[in-house]
Amino acid sequence: MTQTLTIQVNDAQLVSGVLRVPKRPTACYVFAHGAGAGMSHPFMEAVAAGLHDRQIATLRYQFPFMEKRSKRPDTLKLAHATVRAAVEEATRRLPDLPLIAGGKSFGVG
Repeated sequence: MTQTLTIQVNDAQLVSGVLRVPKRPTACYVFAHGAGAGMSHPFMEAVAAGLHDRQIATLRYQFPFMEKRSKRPDTLKLAHATVRAAVEEATRRLPDLPLIAGGKSFGVG
């Protein structure tokens, strides 16, 4: 099953996500794009497909700056809030699965 969803980051921010769940998932990998490309980049889609084939669900999501098509990454505070919101969404939707969170280089620190 693949489902497009909206994740509420805070009162002012919503971001897009894609949840992909195999028939018998063993875990869920919640992962974000890097600073240069969004969640629909071929690399991100290939990772999701490869994990799906290995019975691992995935939740890919956008950062607010990518939703707005801005070239400047979000502040760390907003980026952290977005990660937390995505993990909470995965927990709510797949409460019985172990979660792993990660992503590509964001380029801030």
